[in-house]
Amino acid sequence: MKIIIAPDSFKGSLNAVEVAKAINHGIKRAFPNADTVLLPVGDGGEGTMDILVAATNGTTRNVSVVGPIGNEITAKYGILGDKKTCVIEMATASGLDLVPMGKLAPLDATTFGTGQLIKQALDDGYTSFILAIGGSATNDGGVGMLQALGLNVLDANGNAIGYGGGELNKVDRIDTRDFDPRIKGSHFLIASDVKNPLVGAKGASHVFAPQKGASPEIVRLLDRNLTHWANEVAKVTGVYLHNLPGAGAAGGIGGAFQAFFPGEMKRGIDVVLEYSKFNSFLEDADLVITGEGKVDSQTASGKTPLGVAEAAKLAGVPTIIIAGSVGQGIDVLHDYGVISVHSITNKPMTLEESMEDAVELLELSAEQVVRAWGAKTLHSPVTTSQVLSNDVSK
Repeated sequence: MKIIIAPDSFKGSLNAVEVAKAINHGIKRAFPNADTVLLPVGDGGEGTMDILVAATNGTTRNVSVVGPIGNEITAKYGILGDKKTCVIEMATASGLDLVPMGKLAPLDATTFGTGQLIKQALDDGYTSFILAIGGSATNDGGVGMLQALGLNVLDANGNAIGYGGGELNKVDRIDTRDFDPRIKGSHFLIASDVKNPLVGAKGASHVFAPQKGASPEIVRLLDRNLTHWANEVAKVTGVYLHNLPGAGAAGGIGGAFQAFFPGEMKRGIDVVLEYSKFNSFLEDADLVITGEGKVDSQTASGKTPLGVAEAAKLAGVPTIIIAGSVGQGIDVLHDYGVISVHSITNKPMTLEESMEDAVELLELSAEQVVRAWGAKTLHSPVTTSQVLSNDVSK
């Protein structure tokens, strides 16, 4: 019996490595000699850099940058094992988790620190980049990031505008003369599962700004400001971000990358699966177990469990999903090779209780899932366990 364990994080509770370990422990309770392969994954959000670095035996570098609310913080970027590819995870410099409770600042939060990470990596000689852009605290259209790289975003008086999406209505002129020329000679792979346009009802502000602290009034203001920014970008680049798929990712930084950077956008989970060599581990596998904090109809839009299940289905391997909670609309997942979806909650409990007891609940759920599924395969030969990501099963 060979089981691939490839979960995402349970946001706010456990990272992907911790989830994989818990599932593994549950499986081993049921079948101590099962051959398990731990491949924690992500979809471009928090933790993606660490997963890619671990999967390729890479390293990280600390950098002092401006955080999302203007304070100095220590962020980091990753270098993959090929020693050529740099991973920039936006969340480490401009992430929502970096903002203390009660200090969310949707009008002022900036991506400047993300630009500083890119600049430092360019200074260090890297020209091949993976940009993981999930988990942002920002709604500035990526302007802060662009300013950190030398783009002059000026008001009517010729002065640089300040931090945040609340300043974008002041943009009068974009001057590219000082924009870092090394960007043109580099390649940027943008890892994101967000397909939203920049503006409108499905744009960055209306869909994502509320979770960053924006009231309905602020949402409308931010959307107007991003529309103005998109108009100015179109004058300079000829790229119309307004309805461009993916431009609304991470508060509009997805659009900034598409307008000013050479490269391409791919689903974050596809990038992680590729660099983790996920397909190579599917050979002779009997089952894949994946999961994340919440599974519902949105999972089918390209989140981690869907990407894992799609890859497994191509190899003829069934997938089971274990989630913190299960919502409506999961039936569509069966079309992608998912044979069942399970919640870890086994009795009435609050979200806080399930998060606090997530390890125990995951272990118990995984044990019961594989006992039910694996009854037919007790006669199968077993081999020693394989582990990826620096022996994460320990």
